[in-house]
Amino acid sequence: MFTYILRRLLLMIPTLIGITIVVFVVMAAAPGGISAQSLVDGMNLEPQAKQAMEDYYNRMYGLDQPPPVQYLRWVNNISPAGFTFDRDGAIEGFSFWKGSELGTSFRYGRPVGDLIAERLPITLLLNVLSIPIIYIIAIAVGVQAATRRGGSFDTGSGVVLLGLWSVPTMLAGVLLIGFFASEQFWRWFPTGGINRREALDMTFLPHWGTATDLLMLFLLVGLGAALMVWLALRAAQRWRLLVGSATGAILGFMMAAQVSDQAFGLLHLLLMAGVGGSLALAAGNSFVALRVGLLGLVGMAIGIGLAAGLAQGEFVRGFLLDRLWHLVLPVLCLAYGGFAFLAKLTRSAVLENLLSDYARTARAKGVSERDVLWRHVFRNSLLPLITVSATLLPSLLAGSVIVETIFSIDGMGKLAVEAVQTRDRELVLSVTLISGVLTLAGYLIADLCYAIADPRVSYD
Repeated sequence: MFTYILRRLLLMIPTLIGITIVVFVVMAAAPGGISAQSLVDGMNLEPQAKQAMEDYYNRMYGLDQPPPVQYLRWVNNISPAGFTFDRDGAIEGFSFWKGSELGTSFRYGRPVGDLIAERLPITLLLNVLSIPIIYIIAIAVGVQAATRRGGSFDTGSGVVLLGLWSVPTMLAGVLLIGFFASEQFWRWFPTGGINRREALDMTFLPHWGTATDLLMLFLLVGLGAALMVWLALRAAQRWRLLVGSATGAILGFMMAAQVSDQAFGLLHLLLMAGVGGSLALAAGNSFVALRVGLLGLVGMAIGIGLAAGLAQGEFVRGFLLDRLWHLVLPVLCLAYGGFAFLAKLTRSAVLENLLSDYARTARAKGVSERDVLWRHVFRNSLLPLITVSATLLPSLLAGSVIVETIFSIDGMGKLAVEAVQTRDRELVLSVTLISGVLTLAGYLIADLCYAIADPRVSYD
């Protein structure tokens, strides 16, 4: 295994070089290429000032040299061993320990390493929050749909997942902002950014002005979650359907009342039917873990809403809650397509293994259906999910470009767009290098997970 990992790590080097060569060739072949003139043309400067700027770019970045020399110079900069240059760009000598750097950005005039160090954690935070949501929802919905093949949940979830998968990320982001972040509808979330300026001066954790309000929050949240969990575990299905649909209808009516001046209209009817039907579907399904999780979250949300309405003191969100509040819509926009696709894949994989010979043999030996599903079928169904997980991180990084642009988040995606727009060679190549490293690392982790999930897979 160690030899295989070492071989894969060594193969990353030529792969990354090939990726950066392709990106550099595309930039060099574009109209205007990578030259000082193309960078200065957009500036409103006098001819003498333009010439001075061109001379500065040529001297600083070697843009007057042929494209192959420019690329080799960039590779020399990021390599820990290579040639050293003086202030005039002449070669001084060769060093095995000169250190590596990603260069200086044309646009910002700052080291690229500092820019990436600022932006990369934000993009990774979006992905770290999105990936668990994708897998939890996909596995829960996919397994439930497979075990209830042809039922109402299978049919309904299939239609919903197909609809979600068909909606482009750009349209989904605009719709989320239009409905949940605008004054015309429900202004529940901010339109963009990752935190408010005032949040930097707040305490880290949220708090109320009085201990009574805090105690009431814990009591109402705990009571709401406990009641909903008890309903999910103990109540009969008809009572779960009744309570779920009634709670959803009340919530839908309250949502409509926030945006409509009418006492009761078409909007009220649509929202009551939509929210009520969704909660009834969540409360009535036979997958216990999914039912408990969804109803528990609903109970907690109701408790938080009641506590906020009854609180007497001033509520301070704190830095943590403000950051999470800003990330709800971007994470949802980044995750919905992933769990829609992965849930359909999970359903197909689990359904195929449920009908296999070893599953029928286990049932014939008297193994319970629950043990057949989770101890035998689910483990063998993980292999397709692991395969897709290798491409999930690259797709999320690509989706971050759109999401960060729509929600005005200063992450790696937005930085990549700005770098391409300004022909920032150092920044484009560095962002490509970092993205390539993360992608290849995802492929390597997926290969290792194969061996963990299936003992028959060996890389020795």
